[in-house]
Amino acid sequence: MSLSELLRAFRTRAGLTQAALAEKAGLSEQAISVLERGTRSRPRLDTVRSLTKALALTSTEAEDFLSVARGNAQPSRPAGSRALADRYPMPWQLPPAASDFTGRSAQIDAILAVLRAPAGAESTAVGLVSVTGMGGIGKTTLAIQAAHKLTGSYPDGHLYLNLRGYGPGEAMTIADAQRHLLRSVGVDVQIIPEDVAEATALLRSQLAGRRVLIVLDNAIDVTQVLPLLPGRAGSAVIITSRGSLTGLPGARQIRLDALSKQESMELLSEVIGAARMTAEPTAAEVLTVFSAGLPLAVRLIGGRLATRPTWPIQHFVELLQDDERRLDSLGSDETGVRASIASSVRFLEVSDRELDRRAARALPLLTVPDGSDLLTAVAAAILEVPPRSAEAILERLVDLNLLDSVTPGRYRFHDLIRAYGRELADRTMNQAERDEILVRVLRFYIAVAWSAHALTHATSPRLPLATSYPGDLPAFRNREQSLRWIDAEQRNLMDRYRQLKQSGPADSELFPELALALFGYHESRRRWVEMRELGIGIVDSARRHGLDQAAAWLQHDSGIPEAEDGNITTGVERILVALGMFREIGDLVGESRCCSSLAYLLGMVGRFGEALEYGEAALALSRTIGDATLEGVSLIAVGSLYDRTGDFARADEAYAQGIALAEQAGDSRAVFKRHLNAGFAHLQAGRHRDALRQAEAGLKVARQQSDATYETESRHLLVMAYAEQGDFATAEEHIEAGLRLTQRSRDMVREGRLYIELAKISAARGQHSVAAEHLKTAIDRLHKTSEVHEADARELLEKLQRGELGTYTCTSFSI
Repeated sequence: MSLSELLRAFRTRAGLTQAALAEKAGLSEQAISVLERGTRSRPRLDTVRSLTKALALTSTEAEDFLSVARGNAQPSRPAGSRALADRYPMPWQLPPAASDFTGRSAQIDAILAVLRAPAGAESTAVGLVSVTGMGGIGKTTLAIQAAHKLTGSYPDGHLYLNLRGYGPGEAMTIADAQRHLLRSVGVDVQIIPEDVAEATALLRSQLAGRRVLIVLDNAIDVTQVLPLLPGRAGSAVIITSRGSLTGLPGARQIRLDALSKQESMELLSEVIGAARMTAEPTAAEVLTVFSAGLPLAVRLIGGRLATRPTWPIQHFVELLQDDERRLDSLGSDETGVRASIASSVRFLEVSDRELDRRAARALPLLTVPDGSDLLTAVAAAILEVPPRSAEAILERLVDLNLLDSVTPGRYRFHDLIRAYGRELADRTMNQAERDEILVRVLRFYIAVAWSAHALTHATSPRLPLATSYPGDLPAFRNREQSLRWIDAEQRNLMDRYRQLKQSGPADSELFPELALALFGYHESRRRWVEMRELGIGIVDSARRHGLDQAAAWLQHDSGIPEAEDGNITTGVERILVALGMFREIGDLVGESRCCSSLAYLLGMVGRFGEALEYGEAALALSRTIGDATLEGVSLIAVGSLYDRTGDFARADEAYAQGIALAEQAGDSRAVFKRHLNAGFAHLQAGRHRDALRQAEAGLKVARQQSDATYETESRHLLVMAYAEQGDFATAEEHIEAGLRLTQRSRDMVREGRLYIELAKISAARGQHSVAAEHLKTAIDRLHKTSEVHEADARELLEKLQRGELGTYTCTSFSI
């Protein structure tokens, strides 16, 4: 090796430019340049000594350098990094791979695909993989497992460094990390620069030309990692972090989620033994549920059981069923689940960034409400901040893997992080403060429900009872968008309602308003089960709070689920009570609505005389108060009664007037409902052709509004109208279309009723076994969703089994 090559190798290793070396050695930059170009090959002895000192050469390297400068034989060892490698053993610092490693095959394959070098392949870039996820999710275990599979691709060494980004203890400084890596590759500690930039250059010089695999574990962020990366192709790095490393250029990002139930079972079996799992399979499965797919939790559970071989697994299950002791049972020292989560929260608490500290304060508040998901808008209500601020806090928690982003604007806590957050909430807030969080959430839901109500029932007399809401609300473009929003949030809403009812004031004034506000959603989506639940004791509650008008409407509305499910008599009784309540407070609008409802229901059970009296009273009241909406409803009610008593001319006139009033008001919902009510009345009167005409008109409105619920109801009426005439093929076409819609919207009641229609048609065709299967499907759909219709399906099945079900007969219909 020539002097110029040797000098360039030592300077590159030191991470110095020619100018920097010249300044450090007290020489001119030109002197360095001519030596490296080979223009001058015999420097003076004092120049060699100055360069030896400036380059911090070891005694052996200094001898080699002086020998070449004097024109003697070349050194016996290569210069630079390879010389160091020859004098130090190849570093092998990887911790042992876990013998019970389970699952994660897709993630392992992804890492190997990026970092495993094919035989004879030339790398073009430094291989980088980042593995992120919450504490205890198995990032380090995965990284080490993959690293051991990659050792053959990196023959020059395998380095491991815990950067302690999230504890225990203080995070490792960049300078300390650089010193560790440089010592690992053979650099004398005395010549490692203090300056981070210089140390970065030296590290990259040392790694240049080598194939080294580095595992940087538990990193804080990209800033901590960048100065530790090789600068030249050939080496590779696997980085693990609880924080987001999306800013790492060129890295393959791998985010770890919880283990599947099967993977958790396999891991637990590896720890405690297959025989023990086989002896108590149900209890073992419950244990994996409590671990929530967190490998750390599974191993802690398994380790505790393994050291207690006489413990039944069921005993540990009982320990974990106690929410207050669950995290204690998953390790109480710094290796436990609580400590793992706490270290991430502590990182936020002591951060210099205000957003981090706000996120730490928000965590316990956000975990208070029950429910599977957390919307940005709900978080804003909890934290009493604008949605944009709430989103920033939520996203920061996602960055630290303390929260999962399910879809844009929707988030989810891991079960064990929620448990930790609730521990913090219990320590830092009293019950009243925790209940106040739920009150804020419920007020938000009430305001959203009123917004939807205004779109689904624009002329609803309930709307004036809405209270104001000071916060931000979703901006709905149309009726269907508002309903879909509540569809997606329905389960969370009910969970949080039940939570407040159990933990907070059992008689809050919020409960009557929530039930009233949700009328528009419940009626539109036919959610009678939830409507009934919210209605339990709600009338008396409204009265105790002096909400007499709300109490009367809630009493009226309590009859609707009963009537819709076929309990007409119960529905009539409840609405009669509401009629008395409205009369008592002098509410003519409510009185008129009760009368029109009674006219419709009494007509369904053949009490035509009473029904007509109520219908005419409703019509007179609506005209007295000048309410076109009520007048239209009343006209349809009396029209159906005229139809049933054979006065078709007066019926058609009433229908035409009622539909025209809805069209003039631009109320598409009312137009639709009036067409279908008229159609069903025609069907009951045997006017099949007129029934088809009204049902088709309703279907047209439904399609114009892109409303799946409306379309399903229209098709149900068409099914009955065609089947009554014996046109079973056309009826079945409408059933198939209706079933597609109900399955998409999860309308179990209407789906079950369509299967009943399908069964009746099959029976009429003599296909008794097919009819039986349809009825069994109907019973399955209607179980716990509609007792009355489930009973109808069971009765039909019994008739079918007795051979009594043959001719198709139209039964009840509701919209």
